[in-house]
Amino acid sequence: MKKAGMQRVLGTMSGTSLDGVDAAVLLTDGVEIGGFGETAYRPYSDDERDILRAALGSWPGSALAEAAAEVVELAHAELLAKFRDIDLVGFHGQTLAHDPGGRGTHQAGSGQDLAQALGWPVVWDFRSTDVRLGGQGAPLAPFYHHALARFIGADGPLGFLNLGGVSNVTWCDPRIPAPDHACLAFDCGPANAPMDDYCATHLGCPRDENGSRAARGVPEAARLEAYVAHPFFRRIPPKSLDRAAPVPDVQGLSPEDALATLAAACAAGVSLAFEHFPEPPARLLVCGGGRHNATLMAMITAGCDCPVAPVETAGLDGDMIEAQAFAYLAARVARGLPTSAPGTTGVAAPVGGGTLSRP
Repeated sequence: MKKAGMQRVLGTMSGTSLDGVDAAVLLTDGVEIGGFGETAYRPYSDDERDILRAALGSWPGSALAEAAAEVVELAHAELLAKFRDIDLVGFHGQTLAHDPGGRGTHQAGSGQDLAQALGWPVVWDFRSTDVRLGGQGAPLAPFYHHALARFIGADGPLGFLNLGGVSNVTWCDPRIPAPDHACLAFDCGPANAPMDDYCATHLGCPRDENGSRAARGVPEAARLEAYVAHPFFRRIPPKSLDRAAPVPDVQGLSPEDALATLAAACAAGVSLAFEHFPEPPARLLVCGGGRHNATLMAMITAGCDCPVAPVETAGLDGDMIEAQAFAYLAARVARGLPTSAPGTTGVAAPVGGGTLSRP
C-alpha cells in the first residue's frame, strides 16, 4: 500500500552511449524515496542506433532530428506500454545537441506524443528552462543522489559517479536536508563513449567487454599528459559536456594501448574532480555501464582518495539510477519543487525544469 502522497512514477533514460532505453518505477513524493518498482530495458537496433548517431549535433527542425525523434518515441512507447498502474512518467528523451550559453539544449522526442500514446501524464524537456536561465542544464541527477544518500542512511558526504557516455559526479551531504543547498555536481570527462566509438569503428564490436582489451594495453603517457592539460579539467564547476568532450588522440596506437589510454583518460577526469569537492566523501558509489569495466574501475580506484565501489554495495541498482532520477525529478516538477540549483548546474537560483503534458 502506498503512503499518502507517494506516487508510482515511471522514469526513463536514453543516454549518450546510444545503447537503448532504461525504464524504472520509483515510489516517491518528489522528496523522499518510498521504494523501488519494476525495471525494463529496450536496446536500440543497429539501424536505430545509426539514425541516432547520424543525428548527433542536430537541432529541432532538421530532417535528421525528426528521424531521431521518431526512433526515440517509438522505442519509449514500446517499452513503457509494458508497465501498469503508473501515476506519472518522467521522459528524458535523447540528447542530440547541448550548447549551454549558445543555442541551448535539444533532447529528441515529444512528451506530449508519448502522453497521448500511453494515456499517462508525462513530464519532459527537463533541461531547457535551466539552460535558458543561465545554467548548464546538466547534470540533473544530483537531487536524486541526495535522496538516495538519505535513503541508505549515510551520515556524511558521499560521492556518486555515473559512468555513461560521459562521466559526471555528485558530491552531496545528507546531513543538510535541502538538496539545493547540499549538492555539488558536474561532468568530469568522457567515459564509455570514446571507448565504445573506438570499438565500433576499429574492431567491429560495440564495446570492450569488461575492459579485457584495455587490460592488455599500456596507457600512452605523453598523450594523457597533453589531454589532462585541457582547460576543462581545471575550470571551476559547474560545467557540462556532451559527446564532443575532449578525448585523447589515440591514432596510431594498437587497439589495446588505445583502449587503455581512453580508459585512463576517464579515470584521470574522475581523479581531477576531487580537487573541487568541499571535503572528501566517505566513499564513491559508481553507477552506469562503465562500472562493469573492471579495468576502468581499477584505474579509477587507484586515482581516488576514498573507497570506490559499485552502488550495488549499498543495495542500489546501478543500471537504473538515471531512469529512477527522472522519475524523482518528474514528481518534483509535478509538485513545483526545484530540480537544479547553483551548485549542480550553475543556474542563478534553484529552478524547477520540465514540462507537464497530459493525454
